[in-house]
Amino acid sequence: MTTGTVQDNPAESRYELTVDGHLAAAYYKLSDGVITFTHTEVPKELGGRGIGSQLVKGALDDVRARSLKVVARCPFVKGYIEKHTNYADLLS
Repeated sequence: MTTGTVQDNPAESRYELTVDGHLAAAYYKLSDGVITFTHTEVPKELGGRGIGSQLVKGALDDVRARSLKVVARCPFVKGYIEKHTNYADLLS
């Protein structure tokens, strides 16, 4: 599996991960120190490979480094945080 690095793309309001030429993205809205994740997209070509989890982990690690709080409106991000409780302290 070829994996890339999760990167914030503030111009598009999303975290991105490009794998094998396909873009996975976690969309957000940022306001007053709170990042609200609204939607996560993983192309079907990348399904079942853990790409969504890698994307969200990278995004949450960046959020922690930036001392932001999280609102998980996206069901995938919400589920990831529920399974990985070490990120629960980020919730607003």
